[in-house]
Amino acid sequence: MSGFLDGIRCGDCECNVDWGERRNTIASIAAGVLFFTGWWIIIDAAVKYPDQGQFHHAYHTCGVIATVAFLMINAVSNGQVRGDSYSEGCMGQTGARVWLFIGFMLAFGSLIASMWILFGGFVVPQKPVVYPGIAIFFQNAFIFFGGLVFKFGRTEDLWQ
Repeated sequence: MSGFLDGIRCGDCECNVDWGERRNTIASIAAGVLFFTGWWIIIDAAVKYPDQGQFHHAYHTCGVIATVAFLMINAVSNGQVRGDSYSEGCMGQTGARVWLFIGFMLAFGSLIASMWILFGGFVVPQKPVVYPGIAIFFQNAFIFFGGLVFKFGRTEDLWQ
């Protein structure tokens, strides 16, 4: 049952492109586009609704925390987490794992907080303008998925 899709061919492309060598480039560009799109959406909402009554400026905190989480998650390589290439430093492999765990906690926390702001601050009170809440959620979702693409979309085999 696990290989039931192995025989299916998806198009007969004869372009013979080696995606292995370009995987890091494509993943980096995709992650950058997602990260940029998230910040572009929130900048648009902040410019369109500059009044504190429509869009409270403290809601930007979720995006800042998501950005810090993006940097934390991608600051350690997969080899450091596995213990393949990192044995020195103040905490070694355990420190890299704790750092990655805290980064993922911040990323998930900011995504959950953006959902709470969307529903608790805009949908449930039935505000006439809901776009700032949607913008906060999409900003954090794009930054979160950009971080995942940048972390797990690249391969470290080409670095050595």
